[in-house]
Amino acid sequence: MKTNKSFAKRLKITKSGKILTRKPGQNHFLAKKSRQHKLGAKRWVRFNISKKELKHYLPHS
Repeated sequence: MKTNKSFAKRLKITKSGKILTRKPGQNHFLAKKSRQHKLGAKRWVRFNISKKELKHYLPHS
């Protein structure tokens, strides 16, 4: 089974096995947003997905 590359590029798997992703909608239109909002947008957030679904997209993880 192949790894879904577009899915894999958007995720980060930590050493302890947590799956992290970036907050959506933070690519542009940031000029009017406050510094605090922009810095908060850079953080990684936990991505909730079942083990079964994850194996479908990332079979070798």
